Amino acid sequence: AINHHRNLTMKFRPCIDLHSGQVKQIVGSTLSDDKQNALTATQSSVEAENFSTDKPASDFAVMYKDDGLTGGHVIMLGPGNQDAAKSALEAYPQGLQIGGGITSSNASEWLSYGASHVIVTSFVFHNGQIDLDRLNGLVDQIGKDRLVLDLSCRRKVGDTTGPYFVVTDRWQTYTDVEVNEETLKMLGGYCAEFLVHGVENEGKRCGILEDLVQLLGKYSPVPVTYAGGVQGLDDLDRVKTLGNENVDLTIGSALDCFGGDIKYDDVVAWHKKEN
Repeated sequence: AINHHRNLTMKFRPCIDLHSGQVKQIVGSTLSDDKQNALTATQSSVEAENFSTDKPASDFAVMYKDDGLTGGHVIMLGPGNQDAAKSALEAYPQGLQIGGGITSSNASEWLSYGASHVIVTSFVFHNGQIDLDRLNGLVDQIGKDRLVLDLSCRRKVGDTTGPYFVVTDRWQTYTDVEVNEETLKMLGGYCAEFLVHGVENEGKRCGILEDLVQLLGKYSPVPVTYAGGVQGLDDLDRVKTLGNENVDLTIGSALDCFGGDIKYDDVVAWHKKEN
């Protein structure tokens, strides 16, 4: 199971998380809204927030562009984020991916606003299963090269060693889809990349999920980005080693530009040294 999908070096991938039109960093396992209808909910509440700023999303996009960072993502957490997201895409055309409420009815529209890719979870993983009709429909519509599948996942409550299951509806609803070699190989045929939030550790700065990073590095047939739990600059080297240089890393709430302790400039310097 050696990966030959790319011989590029590991990259740092930036992010812009939007909630109610503001750039925020939140604790992933505390986001909640009208579960029945997460795609169309009119409001979304957060129980634990790490960081919030009035600095517009477009400023972050310009910063990432100026620093030559590619493949980052803008995530719309709930409603009220469309204008902020569009402004970020306009500021850095083809430099950012967009996710959050993406379906077959709006995917092409978001690509037209300047997103390099659309990121999809809940639309494709619904009723606990992979909806192949929806997945095939999206691929037919926009092409697999513009599609990123978000395999955000967590273990079942109380299970510290068992499998990771894909979760949807802002990380609240467990699917029956396990993140393993078989799933990664199968889904890799439908998309350009995977984005994987390790939800237990998302926004908690309590260390990366090392076994998940290893799994992704070993079995993902396409480029994959891991996010969740980064504590320090040395996590970049840890992910590089554990992921066999096949897993890119997103750092959110631990960065100083999002109120954390890791200097963004140090991360950019690490990225440039590697690349």
